[in-house]
Amino acid sequence: MKRVHVAAAVIRGVDGRILLARRADTQHQGGLWEFPGGKVEADESVATALSRELQEELGIQVTTARPLIKVQHDYPDKQVLLDVWEVSAFTGEPHGAEGQPLEWVTQRDLVNYEFPAANAPIVAAARLPAEYLITPGELETSTLLRGIQKAIAGGIKLVQLRAPNGYDPKYRDLAVDAVGLCAGKAQLMLKGPFEWLGDFPAAGWHMTSAQLRKYASKGRPLPKDRWLAASCHNAEELALAEMMDVDFVTLSPVQPTQTHPDAQPLGWEQAAQLIAGFSKPVFLLGGVGPAQREQAWEAGAQGVAGIRAFWPEA
Repeated sequence: MKRVHVAAAVIRGVDGRILLARRADTQHQGGLWEFPGGKVEADESVATALSRELQEELGIQVTTARPLIKVQHDYPDKQVLLDVWEVSAFTGEPHGAEGQPLEWVTQRDLVNYEFPAANAPIVAAARLPAEYLITPGELETSTLLRGIQKAIAGGIKLVQLRAPNGYDPKYRDLAVDAVGLCAGKAQLMLKGPFEWLGDFPAAGWHMTSAQLRKYASKGRPLPKDRWLAASCHNAEELALAEMMDVDFVTLSPVQPTQTHPDAQPLGWEQAAQLIAGFSKPVFLLGGVGPAQREQAWEAGAQGVAGIRAFWPEA
């Protein structure tokens, strides 16, 4: 069965809302909502196909776009490769040129719409930022909390409270404070034993690669309305993350780092190859920061994660 190559767009308005279209009842996966786009023709680049499709479907001209995520999905009757770009600027007023209903939706409300199964990673990618802050270890509590506060004020939307010393009771107290600081402003990801999951309902969970190896076969430990992430370092761990139905991963180390000086870096080429075989958002980690964000996008990543590069007190 030949894989159908589709160009699709997460189109953001100036207010940050995202444009959805409803599929005609007669179409494959009819009646469900989708990110606008269409088939890439044999002689077309993805960018060209996307521009053409959005002009035909919505009557808009794309002026600024970048790669967001690639998703391979196998339906019983069809195999698709969704090549998704984020469109952040366009001219013209979007309208359903083919009679399709359109709706502008907030990031938060995307989860309330019914999409084809292949779109789940796109919904996650559309809701996630391009930068993921991991807090430094070995800081005084007051310094750590002040740093988180400052980072959020500076625009950070995704924060992992790192637990370098394993499952310390002090970490739980810190987590309570961090939950309060992030409420309504940023998504907090905690680490620790799954027994703690019920104690922090507002937080997502970031699993270590050891937890991933231990629990992947048991399936997802969290409901879909809570973020689940995992630390991955190779193709085997990415496959386990896929099996466990995580929402996103970190892939590391891309380059040499101070935190793990002995770890063998993947390099950009290998990182891009690993991402190409994985259909969920990936944050690249290890020797990267805001300056490498565009390079990460070109490699197929959601963005970059880091400690020093994003820590405001550094």
